[in-house]
Amino acid sequence: MEVPVVELTGIKKSFGPVDVLKGIDFAAYAGKVTALVGDNGAGKSTLIKGLAGVQPYDEGVVRFGGAEVQIRDPREASGLGIEVVYQDLALCENLDIVQNMFLGHEELRTGTLHEAAMELQATKALQSLSVRTVKSVRQKVSSLSGGQRQTVAIARSILREAKLVILDEPTAALGVAQTEQVLNLVRRLADHGVAVIMISHNLSDVFRVADHIAVLYLGRMTAHLKTTETDHSEVVAYITGAKSQEGGN
Repeated sequence: MEVPVVELTGIKKSFGPVDVLKGIDFAAYAGKVTALVGDNGAGKSTLIKGLAGVQPYDEGVVRFGGAEVQIRDPREASGLGIEVVYQDLALCENLDIVQNMFLGHEELRTGTLHEAAMELQATKALQSLSVRTVKSVRQKVSSLSGGQRQTVAIARSILREAKLVILDEPTAALGVAQTEQVLNLVRRLADHGVAVIMISHNLSDVFRVADHIAVLYLGRMTAHLKTTETDHSEVVAYITGAKSQEGGN
């Protein structure tokens, strides 16, 4: 059996009297895209924030590469090789692509920024994902389209040699052409051997790129599905609670 890059068992998280995650089991594998879907309030963001170290879980076991780990803060998550591309992308518009990709991880030579080395690595990272829409890695982020910004944020995870990349609604607010570009990029990211978790409300996007679909409903994982063995209507039934693998409806 293939060992998951990340495996969660019995994960619980509460905020005061509200139980948000109620014993979640979940796994993501190298070279695969796992879509995490569910209605608003299902617990998707809380589950991801725990993996990112932003809001550590209350209970449960986290295994990374088969070994049990503790993720208490974002630094520990990053140290394991977990990168999160949030919906707001966390890019600085006044900086160029290279500066954004190395922000907080700048390379130095004799006490100064090693601009040539960073520029070369940024270019290689974009090329490795077959990105052709960016004219220059010295373009200011403020001049980029939404799809291009998403591209920079995803390429940054390649640069940091991430083992697990979590994408939060990567195609939200993008046009048709830009959505196509980003979905192709997500697939290529997995083809690099990275485990990808994609949160999305857009089931068309999910069925385009995901290998597996995990469905959350009111803090419980109600379904783990292979994309090739399900369809839109069945996934919607799990999302709305009309059907559950646990309950067998």
